[in-house]
Amino acid sequence: MPVWLREYSWRQTGSAVYLSLPLRGVRVTPANIFCADQYLKVSIPPFLFEAILYAPIDDTNSTAKIGNGIIFFTLYKKEVAMWDSLTLATANKEKLQYLRENAVLKAHEKAKEETKAKKVTKQEHKKYALEATMKLEEAERKRIEDLKEKERQKVTKELALWKKQQKDAEKQKRVQKEGELHQEVEQLKEEKKEKMNKTRIPNEGTSKTRLKPTKGCHGSCSMFSENLKEEQLPAPRSPATIKINFTSRVFPTALRESRIAEEEEWLRKQAEARRTVSADLSEVEDLKEEEKNPDWLKDKGNKMFATGNYLAAVNAYNLAVRLNNKLPLLYLNRAACHLKLRNLHKAIEDSSKALELLTPPVPHNEHARVKAYVRRGTAFCQLELYTEGLQDYEAALKIDPKNKTIENDAEKIRHLIQGTMQDS
Repeated sequence: MPVWLREYSWRQTGSAVYLSLPLRGVRVTPANIFCADQYLKVSIPPFLFEAILYAPIDDTNSTAKIGNGIIFFTLYKKEVAMWDSLTLATANKEKLQYLRENAVLKAHEKAKEETKAKKVTKQEHKKYALEATMKLEEAERKRIEDLKEKERQKVTKELALWKKQQKDAEKQKRVQKEGELHQEVEQLKEEKKEKMNKTRIPNEGTSKTRLKPTKGCHGSCSMFSENLKEEQLPAPRSPATIKINFTSRVFPTALRESRIAEEEEWLRKQAEARRTVSADLSEVEDLKEEEKNPDWLKDKGNKMFATGNYLAAVNAYNLAVRLNNKLPLLYLNRAACHLKLRNLHKAIEDSSKALELLTPPVPHNEHARVKAYVRRGTAFCQLELYTEGLQDYEAALKIDPKNKTIENDAEKIRHLIQGTMQDS
């Protein structure tokens, strides 16, 4: 049997009724209250309050405040008038039952209408979001096509300029060659003229004058032979071999400060990565030869990233990774694009893959490892995983302890972690 609540107080104005219902020692929630246009019910087992109101009210705008063991109702009247009493006292049992059932039925119908309205609104929002997404994709597609067209026009102009330069260079070489040939012809003409002039001069005195040999010397001796002296040349140097010992080094660090095994392993892995190219991809058959080069695709992606076309840069890095999945810089650059596009989980995956390939840790890959840790830490922080982000920033600081930017960012993350712990 329910315990009926009879103690309450109420007052009214021409437009509203104010009802105060004391409930001490029980916990009240909005689910315990039911209100219709002429029916009010508060059910908190074992307590029950029920009222068939004197006149209809606006149940949509009416309110109930719960606090300090009291429920305070503000009921707005549909018609401005003064009530004789709070409840309808003249109604018989059948009428009260009819009003009660009618209030519940209206409440169910109202709930159905609200559910239907919410469903329609949700469908409209979904349709609007789909249309907005399609418009954005169309705009992005048009922007990419415009960039491709600009790039094609730029390459066409560069090719035309190169052809013109080649043609001008060939023309200049031809003119220079013709000039040299003309000079040689003129020189031959001059030599021919000189020979013809020499043949016209009479050979006078050649038959009359002869050289007489000197005394004590036969015809084979020269008149200068008495002044000739034998030169005393030094003896050749004896052959010898000079041995030079030096340390063959690829990295700039000193031998005593370096780890030879790790550095040789790093060089070997990089050489193998350069040779590893997947040539069995069907989609690269129609590409040009330079477009099948992962390094060329990496440079292309870098140019797209610099212009802000992050989606095109990701596509270039994706094809490069499919051609060669052993180059860490491809994953590192693609992680930067995912950060710009807010693909945070993909940025974490690419940064982790780059760190996996950047082994063993040597001075040659320090800069790349710092970038990988910072980019993964940034993605963690944007996902509000500040502890993991701080670990990556501290790992980057261990590699490059003099980097003030990373140090300042790590300090900001520490403050964020401390503030989160205090709030919790």
